[in-house]
Amino acid sequence: MGIVFKQSLQNTIIIYLAFAIGGVNALFLYTNFLEDQYYGLVTFLLSSANLLMPLTAFGVQYAIVKFYSSYKTEEEKSRFLSSALLLPLFVAVPIGFFGSIFYDQISTWLSLENQIVKEYVYIIYIVAVLTAYFEIFYAWSKVQLQSVLGNMFKELFSRVAAMLLLILVYFKIINQVQFIYGLAFAYLLRMLLMMSYAFYLKKPNFSFRLPDNFKQIIQYAFYIILAGSAGTILLDIDKFMIPQKELIAQTAYYAVAVYIGSVVEAPGRAMAQIIQPLTSKALNEHNMTDIADLYRKSHINLLLISGLLFLLINVNIQELYKIIPSRFSGGLWVVFMISLAKLYHMFLGNNGAIISNSKYYKVLLPYGVLMALSVMVLNYWLIDWIGIDGAALATLLVVFLFNSIKLWYVKKRFGLLPFTKKTGTLLWVILLFFLLFYFWEFPFHPIINIILKSILLGFAYLMVSVKLAIAPEAIAVWNQFTNYFLKRGKRKDN
Repeated sequence: MGIVFKQSLQNTIIIYLAFAIGGVNALFLYTNFLEDQYYGLVTFLLSSANLLMPLTAFGVQYAIVKFYSSYKTEEEKSRFLSSALLLPLFVAVPIGFFGSIFYDQISTWLSLENQIVKEYVYIIYIVAVLTAYFEIFYAWSKVQLQSVLGNMFKELFSRVAAMLLLILVYFKIINQVQFIYGLAFAYLLRMLLMMSYAFYLKKPNFSFRLPDNFKQIIQYAFYIILAGSAGTILLDIDKFMIPQKELIAQTAYYAVAVYIGSVVEAPGRAMAQIIQPLTSKALNEHNMTDIADLYRKSHINLLLISGLLFLLINVNIQELYKIIPSRFSGGLWVVFMISLAKLYHMFLGNNGAIISNSKYYKVLLPYGVLMALSVMVLNYWLIDWIGIDGAALATLLVVFLFNSIKLWYVKKRFGLLPFTKKTGTLLWVILLFFLLFYFWEFPFHPIINIILKSILLGFAYLMVSVKLAIAPEAIAVWNQFTNYFLKRGKRKDN
């Protein structure tokens, strides 16, 4: 079994397990075990930390993926990795210094609408720095083509930690305030585990000599940091801005809907762990055949799998909202818009990886700035107009516009489009199944209705996809998947 398939399979299992645990947390444990204002507070703190993280990481995690494979000697690699560990400190330390000086002003500003925020603002910085170094050590392991354990730490660890802490809250072993501190400690533990594994894979041989292309690395980091910040702004600015305009409980209601809609991108997150280094390697080797092949295959396979998830979510969403507290049920349109935005993002395959790992990465600076400004302006206007639905609409509009620009840019610079002969067919299949199943309701308990509809839709969708041979690679992967587990079963029997 090839390394790409094996690690993609393992990463896929981890991603879906993580989404399942996160779903239990978001839909049932947070909504029942924490007060809405504390759920909203946790969402605000983590989203704010995500906004700050790209700046504290200084784009180093992306630089590792881009440049590591270009070095030919162990000495060059050691010099590069040593620099990668030190660079973020030149940003994180000054931010921490000035943040401590102006802490009262910053915390007062962030808590104007919700006073509960004020005493926890410093956690934003701590989690941001811990997450930044986690991503750096994760990139360290990815360039050794070992992504599985890091992916487990990234996707599973914090979700499992949150689940255990929420159970402790339920049994009154800890209170809601201690839950927040416990969650911050989980991010520290996660970073230390990732560091230990990264050093196990590639023992650091610290060098105080800078890499020969250090200026190029700094330039790349400077540009990519803004691009990374823009991407994070797109994901988290809504959860940051809602508490500035609405009661913080609204952030909790929005977070539930966003989580449901975001399940659509799970296949892309699994594939990205291995396809990012492969794209970088193909670009470094100027292998346009492999780049075009990765682009087409990632597009059609992600559209196929994410299309199924989009359908399963949206045809069942009304039933799903019947089994969680009714106060969270105002997010139907949020789910639809966020899931549609994620589906369009998956539609473009590894488009972003091609640009960020190529010589044209500098275009990400104006692109990122414009995207960030657009989503902030739209959020500021639309949240006032239609509340949390406005935040979701802002995300959808920006994702559609700027991802379309990326599609055009890759075509212009590389002469590549991801579409295959089956792209149009698959889009019609997704639309047809949505119209067929959305208005079809069973007269049973919501959970039974969800199970029945999901089984029928999933079976019909897959049969049609196989019959039309929409994605032969996905069928081949499925065959490998089943053969892999059949062989494991036979070995156990013997």
